[in-house]
Amino acid sequence: REISHKNLSELIVVESMHERKAMMAELVDGFIALPGGPGTLEEFFEIFTWAQLGLHQKPCGLLNINNYYTPLVSLFNHMTEEQFLQEKYRLMALVDTEPQGLLDQFNAYQPPSVKTYITKAQS
Repeated sequence: REISHKNLSELIVVESMHERKAMMAELVDGFIALPGGPGTLEEFFEIFTWAQLGLHQKPCGLLNINNYYTPLVSLFNHMTEEQFLQEKYRLMALVDTEPQGLLDQFNAYQPPSVKTYITKAQS
C-alpha cells in the first residue's frame, strides 16, 4: 500500500497501526522521535505511556532539532508542576539537540521502578 525502499534487508508488512507500533516496540532497543506531526506525537505518547505502565523499560527520546520540541518539554514540566505527571516519569522523556547526546543518554538510561497494572497481553 505504501512505497518501500528497494534495497531494504527486510520488510515487515502489518495490517494496522496498532500492530505496527507493537511490532516496532518488540524489535527496537529504544525510541527516538524526530520532529514531525500529529502521527509522530501520537506514536511517541503511546510508547511513552507504555513505559509509564511498565510494559517496557526502553528509553524514549525527543531529538530537539532547532528547538522543535522545546514547547513539548515545557508542557511536560507544566504537567509535573500541576501534579499530572510524576517527576520520575517526566525524566523518562530524554531530550537533546544532538543525536550523539541523545544516544549517550540512552546508554546511561535507568528506567524508574514502575508498578505494572496491566500486562502486555492486556494492552
